[in-house]
Amino acid sequence: MDELVAAVRNGLRQAGDPEKAPEMRRYMKSEMPYHGVPKPVRAQLTKHLFADFPLPDKASLVSTARKLWREADFREERYVAIDLTGHRPYAKWQGGDLLPLYEEFIVTGAWWDYVDEVANRRVGPLLRAAPAEVGPVMRRWATDDDRWRRRTAIICQLSAKEETDLDLLTYAIEASLGEPDFFLRKGIGWALRQHARTDPEWVRRFVAAHPGLSPLSVREALKHIR
Repeated sequence: MDELVAAVRNGLRQAGDPEKAPEMRRYMKSEMPYHGVPKPVRAQLTKHLFADFPLPDKASLVSTARKLWREADFREERYVAIDLTGHRPYAKWQGGDLLPLYEEFIVTGAWWDYVDEVANRRVGPLLRAAPAEVGPVMRRWATDDDRWRRRTAIICQLSAKEETDLDLLTYAIEASLGEPDFFLRKGIGWALRQHARTDPEWVRRFVAAHPGLSPLSVREALKHIR
């Protein structure tokens, strides 16, 4: 675990571009600094590091990801923590018991670059694999005071296609229907726009039946529907 964490920190430092770092920080409005490592460079780096320092079990995965996340001095270290949880050889360890880890990423990260990746790529697959376990959690998050839990409940099915739980999607959207928050309104529109790729008629009916949807949500939802 410690060897991988040290290798990640060293690798990011060496791969960083000091000229890109300030611009990346400004774009993300980040209090935490950047090394200046673009995503493709980070992907190549983690591909080699994860192969060189394999983790033996789920407990090691969780503890390593938490260490990278909690002790991060640069934003890319937190990106790598999320990347690590999605490393293909560790897919066998994915389960509902990882939700507390992902919830920590969501609540303490509290910004769209972290939350959207975790919601779509981590929480969403858990929901599809274990709907009876994860579905009730998403329903609780849909009415939570924390906007990022709410956004997760709304957008966690972006990749579900025909497996979308429409009752859950409806519940999550309706729970935030009157919220003025930009990230919730944008998330609602995004979730509907994505499902329109699978079932445009359902989205049309949903929008027509919910006049309380914000103009932003409606515009996003109907963006690709003729």
